[in-house]
Amino acid sequence: MAAQQQVQAGFVELYGAEPEGVWSAPGRVNLIGEHTDYNDGFVMPFALPHTAVAAVSRREDGVLRLHSSDVEGGVVELRVDELAPEADKNWTAYPAGVVWALREAGHPVTGADVHLASTVPSGAGLSSSAALEVVVALALNDLYDLGLQRWQLARLCQRAENVYVGAPTGIMDQTASACCEAGHALFLDTRDLSQKQIPFDLAALGLRLLVVDTQVKHAHSDGEYGKRRAGCEKGAALLGVDALRDIAYADLDAALARLGDEEEVRRLVRHIVTENERVERVVSLLESDETRAIGPVLTEGHASLRDDFRISCPELDLVVDTALTTGALGARMTGGGFGGSAIVLAEATDVDTITKAVETAFAAAGFTAPRVFEAVPSAGARRSN
Repeated sequence: MAAQQQVQAGFVELYGAEPEGVWSAPGRVNLIGEHTDYNDGFVMPFALPHTAVAAVSRREDGVLRLHSSDVEGGVVELRVDELAPEADKNWTAYPAGVVWALREAGHPVTGADVHLASTVPSGAGLSSSAALEVVVALALNDLYDLGLQRWQLARLCQRAENVYVGAPTGIMDQTASACCEAGHALFLDTRDLSQKQIPFDLAALGLRLLVVDTQVKHAHSDGEYGKRRAGCEKGAALLGVDALRDIAYADLDAALARLGDEEEVRRLVRHIVTENERVERVVSLLESDETRAIGPVLTEGHASLRDDFRISCPELDLVVDTALTTGALGARMTGGGFGGSAIVLAEATDVDTITKAVETAFAAAGFTAPRVFEAVPSAGARRSN
């Protein structure tokens, strides 16, 4: 509870009164299902123990005051009736965007004092932005008694990121932060938002899932992410479907043939259709207690992201290749790509060997030393006090 107490004390120091409550929301790792979420497909994230923590109180005067202990600078003061999409290019766009989205949806949010701190690594592909959005949304939902369900909060947070921040992300990150359960991965259908909690207790099986943060920063609002999304939408239009989710795996070859010489679109379509099939395969394996067998499926996913979607980078490829040659059961990049993190599934007894091998390989290549930590499937957003 140290983080909650620190944030609560920080709030008192900043604003001169106790907060009405303290909330937390986690980052996430996506086990499998990359870039499928904005194609109405399947994803399978789980929440990390790393969280964004917010101490919050209501205001009645239309003022929104924001402060983060992770960012240099004082309290940022905004007026809720002057919030406008894409006007803010700073970290404050994420919490302010949530307030904007709630008010746009007709919810009577009249201001707030907010103090934040986060242990979710920024720019590592672990959804630090979604954690910020969800923790503020949950706090305001509770304080203003809005009565919104978790999936509704996730939708509003996605709208904040898409419209207010201007990043064309799908629904997965916010849903994972809001809805995940400890010891489980979340099988999410991003079309109808149906959810199934899949038991994923690696420690009980003598397994570990490592996250290797390459320290290569990425930003979703950069152009390459948007290009991939636009290419997927073009593919769906050319194939006459609402989304690439509608192309069955069995029909993939025929669909690719219909795309003719649209080579870039063909690659994007192939990744999305095969990735949806990989998610379903992983669910089936986990439900059959064949957890070790998901390793090769994760590795297949990396090859598809590297070769078809073309969003890997030398650092991510080095993690995957090194881990596999030193005994990992499977490995792949996770998150939006162009940097960020890779995940490695391994026997617990092999973790030290794999970690040292990856660190040595990075040093030999002249790369910044990676950050390696264990990913433990953890609880979603919650009120702390």
